[in-house]
Amino acid sequence: MDNNDKKRDPNKNRNIRSALIMVAICLVITLLFSSLLTRYRNGNQQEISYSEFLNMVEKDEVKEVTVGDSKITIVPKKQTNPVMKTTYYTRPISDYKLVDRLRDSGVKFSREDTSSSSTILSILLSYVLPFVLIYGAMFLIMRNLGRGGGMMSVGKSNAKVYVEKKTGVTFADVAGQDEAKESLTEMVDFLHDPGKYLKIGAKLPKGALLVGPPGTGKTLLAKALAGEANVPFFSLSGSDFVEMFVGVGASRVRDLFKQAQSMAPCIIFIDEVDAIGKSRDSRFGGNDEREQTLNALLAEMDGFDSSKGLIILAATNRPEVLDKALLRPGRFDRRVIVERPDLKGRVETLKVHSRDVKMDETVDLEAVALATSGAVGSDLANMINEAALAAVKDGRSAVSQNDLMEAVEVVFAGKEKKDRILNEKEKRIVAYHEVGHAVCIATCKNAEPVQKITIVPRTMGALGFTMSVPEEEKYLMSKEEILDELVGLFGGRAAEEVVFQSITTGASNDIERATSIARSMITMYGMSDRFGLVTLESVQDRYLDGRAVMNCSETTGAQIDEEVQKVLRNAYERSLAIIKENRDVLDEIAAFLVERENITGKEFMEIFNRRNSSQKPEEIMAETIPAEESEPAEE
Repeated sequence: MDNNDKKRDPNKNRNIRSALIMVAICLVITLLFSSLLTRYRNGNQQEISYSEFLNMVEKDEVKEVTVGDSKITIVPKKQTNPVMKTTYYTRPISDYKLVDRLRDSGVKFSREDTSSSSTILSILLSYVLPFVLIYGAMFLIMRNLGRGGGMMSVGKSNAKVYVEKKTGVTFADVAGQDEAKESLTEMVDFLHDPGKYLKIGAKLPKGALLVGPPGTGKTLLAKALAGEANVPFFSLSGSDFVEMFVGVGASRVRDLFKQAQSMAPCIIFIDEVDAIGKSRDSRFGGNDEREQTLNALLAEMDGFDSSKGLIILAATNRPEVLDKALLRPGRFDRRVIVERPDLKGRVETLKVHSRDVKMDETVDLEAVALATSGAVGSDLANMINEAALAAVKDGRSAVSQNDLMEAVEVVFAGKEKKDRILNEKEKRIVAYHEVGHAVCIATCKNAEPVQKITIVPRTMGALGFTMSVPEEEKYLMSKEEILDELVGLFGGRAAEEVVFQSITTGASNDIERATSIARSMITMYGMSDRFGLVTLESVQDRYLDGRAVMNCSETTGAQIDEEVQKVLRNAYERSLAIIKENRDVLDEIAAFLVERENITGKEFMEIFNRRNSSQKPEEIMAETIPAEESEPAEE
């Protein structure tokens, strides 16, 4: 017997033992089931004397009689229990007049079938068939609980093992996260050469927690770490540990660490660790299965030696809900923040995702990066793909800058909804609304310049939009810049009121955004003279929806509402003044937007800067639009 056979013997014996246990369980269940079935079919049987049987026949109380070699079964006419019928039986004696008595009383009688075929069929239906069905059902249940690990493998870990050849990802494939890569590079170096760290007495951190918004590349970083280190990579999700049976998750944690220690050096990656790592709060009850799984994880993280090269990585969007015991030094020692990329990071990310995409000479990735402030890596990858799809759709062999900018609009606002046709009145209202935004933005010196104006409806619900793109990356905003942003947001509603002496529902999103900005000014930025430098709101789920929670009394909350209304009212009054002052240029640009449906920022500024010119709008646009882009004249 070779070494491989010796290694397989324990598993083989364990599987045989598990199969025998399952067979025994199925036999017991089958016998219980068959006895219950027989009892239900035969009913509640009571033994009576032969004379009592004859008295029942004479009194016409017998419905049916089955005569056998060892007993006579009697079914009475009256049944007291409709669910479980009652039958009687008696021992047969030599009575040659029995048949005549039964016939005279009108009783249905028959001879019991004792043939071998009937006996075999009865055994098959009563014992063999139930055993097969019960065994098959138990086999499927146990296989599903074990997630394909075989019988009785409920507590087995279902980690997927990746190595460098399978992941195919290195740090070169991760862009825009230089600080995170630097924190993880140290771990790679330790796995490659642990001696130089152990010589000086340094210990590798046992665990690193990757924290950041969705789509920033936390899982990609973990795979890149495995690719760089060229070690086994165990990848699981937190939800893989949680089952309906208490103790299963803890068993899987123990099995996972047992596998990992046998393959060290290696990396364990647990995605969405908050599924099992939530704080153990007994005030409102708890989940026993999840808490046992967390306790097992804490115990295992204390029990392994990091000098062997076993590293644990975990990723989450909600670090604030994790248990404090999980975050203490000695478990997850290091927190790696995977934030939204800045301008330089977005340019690098676009370059990574566009390496295999053919692009023409018009492409300017820096301009695309400027237009995508706040986008994460998955958004940028989606934009590159959308641009490539648009180029193929138009029959071109390379992606252009127009494709990329259109892809930005598709990701943020949705595709053009060409089947939604606005009537002339609504089209004019939307045109004035969007131009109102642009005019207010162009007038405010602290606002970001206009990139594009469109009144083409989008699939995400917008009937039009005005795109503003910053000239450079900003990390701080002054109070003046915020107030100018509010003026730009109210420009659309102000234009509707000035031009049409009426307002529509089109400004709902503008009002929502303006209210949120004004509230943040007062409650978090300390930009209110009334409240001063006091934090009145705190942000929860910072990396998800960033929901704000009040930290003040109801009276103060009412005062905050009054202050927000005051700020918004002042901004709207400024928007009205700007629209009234620039009514002429508003009418000109709105007329062209109704005709063209799309205007670039350069075209808009050309008209805006010449608002006092005597030229006609058609002449202005003719000078604005290059000759090769203008439509050919009709012959």
